[in-house]
Parts: sequence; structure tokens; C-alpha cells
Amino acid sequence: MKFLFILNDPPYGTERSYNGLRLAGNLATKHEQAEVDVFLMGDAVACAKSGQTTPNGYYNLERMLKPVLRRGRVLLCGSCMDARGLKDAEIAEGTRRSTLDELGQLTAAADKVIVF
Repeated sequence: MKFLFILNDPPYGTERSYNGLRLAGNLATKHEQAEVDVFLMGDAVACAKSGQTTPNGYYNLERMLKPVLRRGRVLLCGSCMDARGLKDAEIAEGTRRSTLDELGQLTAAADKVIVF
């Protein structure tokens, strides 16, 4: 089954992106048949900012992308990146800039679309 997660909220300050990545990571690691893609839009593009340093015991969204990247893709809205001054060189390894057209294709191909 193909899952598409669309995240909109910033990495910290709310727990929506955290919870979305928890579920995406769970599906990617515990369900062999699952194909999981994550599309980061709006403030969620900062979830893929490389070099995040968080206090001990606090979640780190950059690290939470790794289970998804093993079995799927993490794509970032290019327009959202530009609006926030986030450069391609600043995003986590394995993630990449994308477009609204690609999001449309992923949405049409997905069995389930989950929005956080």
C-alpha cells in the first residue's frame, strides 16, 4: 500500500509534524508492504534542515526522517523552501526539493493520503 504524508507545521512548537513523522516511520519500519512518502510544505520544510541540535531527551525531526528515507522519499516544497530562505545545501541528506506538480502525481498514485 502506498502512503503519502503531507506535513505543514514547523518542526518545533507544535507536535503535528512530530506525530506525522512518528506514524510515517512506524509504517516504514513495521509494515514491509508499505511504501511511504513524506512531502513537507510550509513551515514543515524546516523539519529537513540539516544539523539540528536538540537538548538531550528531546526529539529531533532530522533524525526522525531516517526510517522513512530507508523505504521511501522525503520531498520538500521548493516554493516553501525559497520563501523561508532554505537552500538545497542546507537540507538533510537523502531529502530533496520538489514541486507542486510532483505532489499532485504522488497524491494521485497514493492509496492513502494523510495530512498533518
